[in-house]
Amino acid sequence: MNSPSVPITGIGSVSPYGPLAGLIQQGPLEPTDVTAWTSAGQRRAFLVPPFRPATVVPGLKTRRLDRLSAWALVASSLALQDAGIDLNLVDRSRVAVFFATAFGCVELTEAFYLSAAANGWNGTDPITFPETLASAPASHVSMFHGLRGPNITVSNKYFGGESAILQATCLLRQGQADLAIVLAGDALSRSLYSWYEEAGLLSPACYNSHPVSESGGFIPGEGVAAVVLEPSARINVRPNARSYARIGAGRWAAGGQPVNIIRQMLAASVPNLTICGGNGVPCATSPTATLAREIVGDGVAITEPHAFATGLAGSGALFHLILGVSSRRVSGAALFLSTARNNGFAVLLLELP
Repeated sequence: MNSPSVPITGIGSVSPYGPLAGLIQQGPLEPTDVTAWTSAGQRRAFLVPPFRPATVVPGLKTRRLDRLSAWALVASSLALQDAGIDLNLVDRSRVAVFFATAFGCVELTEAFYLSAAANGWNGTDPITFPETLASAPASHVSMFHGLRGPNITVSNKYFGGESAILQATCLLRQGQADLAIVLAGDALSRSLYSWYEEAGLLSPACYNSHPVSESGGFIPGEGVAAVVLEPSARINVRPNARSYARIGAGRWAAGGQPVNIIRQMLAASVPNLTICGGNGVPCATSPTATLAREIVGDGVAITEPHAFATGLAGSGALFHLILGVSSRRVSGAALFLSTARNNGFAVLLLELP
């Protein structure tokens, strides 16, 4: 028995393209110099340009928040706005929030431990500690919007965003919520950048103007994307509701034979588009695109992983999906496929309007 599809009705994001509601109209995007900390030589990344959250979401107060929490508040507000949802007309106890992150509020976590190292545990700021929790952004989203439904934070190595989408769609299909806001993202800090360097994962383009598309390794990125998911029955009776895509079956697996598994999921259908995701993989090569061609052949349009979203090593799925839908005006069946080194795969079957 086929499960009912779940439409994506709203999109919001904070990224190197800035804070945006709806699809991301892509222009040329190159990494920029990191200036938040001093370093020996040039360091580049896909960075969110500075902005005041209150200018995007009036009344928003973020003084004590990690940037990740502030971006989650902005992205969720833009997604709800884009979906045309008035929360005053919604049972807020049945609105779920899912947040996927690889590293959580890493900036305040870094600051807290550096303070402990310098001043001892008694010299740390106790007000900062709660904001270091990975679940803080999801909590702030619920508190700001007055939501009382399920609130879940997911961290699943390379497939956090995909896992959040799968869990949210399952919740809606089971009737445990009327609406879900799914967010995914991370912020870049000095300690995280240094860890990538020590692990030998970064592209030469991080240190000079080497073309991104010709580089091995990846370029770190930062940002938060949000989507609003609603059951089909709800948007059928909601005036002016629209669907960017409908999510059908999905799966995440740590191993197995992806070609056989995904072909079984597709049955006899052939997608018109394959959107590839790839978290933390080299810019110059895409194992996801190679796998996609093996599954669907060369006659299907394939959207390669975006270098910026790839730099979100465990939370780039929503950006890959949004950027893929934004860049291709194709209708009908579509496949969203992610791989990450030797750590399995994730797949979503989509229907594009």
